[in-house]
Amino acid sequence: MASPTHSYEDKEKNPTTYETARDEDVINKFSGSVMGGFMTRLFASGVEARGVERVPEDQRETKNMWNNLLMWWSVNTVLTTLPIGVLAQEFFTLTFPHAVATIICFTVLGATLTSTIATLGPKTGLRTMIITRFSSGYVGCTIYSILNILTQLGFSVTAVILGGQTLASINPGTLPLVAGVVIVGIGSLIPCFIGYNMVHHYERYAWMVLFIVMLFLLGLGGHAGFNINAQKDFEDTGKALSSDVLSFGGIVFGSVAGWAPVAADYNCRLPADTPSIKIFTLTFFGLFIPISFVEIVGALLMTITKPEYTDAFENGGTGALLGQILSPWKGGGSSSSSSLPSLSCTANNVPNTYSAALSIQSLGRPFAKVPRFLWTFVIFIAYTVAGVAGREHFATILSNFLSILSYWTAFFIIIVIEEHFIFRRPGGRLGGYNLDDWDTPSRLPLGIAGILAGCFGVAGAVVGMAEEWYIGPLGVKAGAAFGADLGFELAAAFSGITYPIFRSLEIHYTGR
Repeated sequence: MASPTHSYEDKEKNPTTYETARDEDVINKFSGSVMGGFMTRLFASGVEARGVERVPEDQRETKNMWNNLLMWWSVNTVLTTLPIGVLAQEFFTLTFPHAVATIICFTVLGATLTSTIATLGPKTGLRTMIITRFSSGYVGCTIYSILNILTQLGFSVTAVILGGQTLASINPGTLPLVAGVVIVGIGSLIPCFIGYNMVHHYERYAWMVLFIVMLFLLGLGGHAGFNINAQKDFEDTGKALSSDVLSFGGIVFGSVAGWAPVAADYNCRLPADTPSIKIFTLTFFGLFIPISFVEIVGALLMTITKPEYTDAFENGGTGALLGQILSPWKGGGSSSSSSLPSLSCTANNVPNTYSAALSIQSLGRPFAKVPRFLWTFVIFIAYTVAGVAGREHFATILSNFLSILSYWTAFFIIIVIEEHFIFRRPGGRLGGYNLDDWDTPSRLPLGIAGILAGCFGVAGAVVGMAEEWYIGPLGVKAGAAFGADLGFELAAAFSGITYPIFRSLEIHYTGR
């Protein structure tokens, strides 16, 4: 027999049905620990105590609705986004016009899906990974949380490496690359340690400086000279060109859809009746405009043909190229030229660190008992060590990471969206969410449907992927010598077709 379900609209009619942990209840949970007194004082000073616990309706706030736009704007108007545009020429020999068209199309797709996930934050008051428990159960949530931890660590590693490269390249010989990596990592830790409000406060203003940095890059790059026809002789044709577009498009999609597993984390404190169209629109433009703009700037920088710029890129990668472009800032502007790139990569790394800590808590109750701010330290240490170890292999890490990232985020997004719009919609099989069940495994779905559909998504990715180390059978047929990467498209298709079938059977036999 199915347990009674309630949609989020029902809470307004019968609020007593939804007994949810209040902020003071979350604080009290830690007060009996060995360091209870210290943590109580820490929380009283403004450090966020709440982790993955659901936010009750009477503790929501409206003041940060527009922060949703500004946060994503700051997070993506960063130097870390530039190398994705650089890959269009570095790995795929695309001319600037073809790179622009690919960036725009695949960014629109990724932003649309990510923005849809973002609308679930106010509706449920839950973090993104916890929302997956209503489609894939407790076990499925654990699997997604592990994948998301690895994803956010991957983003963080690329951020600290690029930030370190840029800092070290501004005044060569004065700052070791290792030191630059550590500086960016420490700068990312502080807002995440404090929590939700500080993350929004920091990102509310960071974009202003970062946008100026991008304008400087355009201006200084233009002074060096852009030649959008310089790459025409190197571009592939025919089937090989299609392969390049699809493979580069998968990387672009991954750079946008990579935010989907954390999209609801930053608006779960908004009122439940916040119009979804507002959340969707603010998130969409907060993603689409800065990501497409900055990636296009990255592609444009690769059209500079002066020897000193091409030599800098060949010898030191994207970080060295940026250092060469910013070299006119040396001398009187040296302090600005070193601090602004650091701020840029820090802004990008803040949500990675914050959400990775939440994903660790989502692994289960034993992990949730550890305060969120302590997990931020663990994440900081992990990505800083990895950044130091991989600092000389930035381009390879970025290309492989973003391609693989797009595979799992594609079927993750499809499964969560289908659960919401097919089975949880008013009049659907379940008719809504019993939100109090978020941490009760016996009342959540078994997760068989979500896990099986995810496995089919993995199968779709395997047959369609085209990586240096493996090309799937469909990837081979779709492309030329090196294949065409259809991994995320087939991952989404395989899981999208199978999930409704498996989920219908699961509800039929279990009632939940």
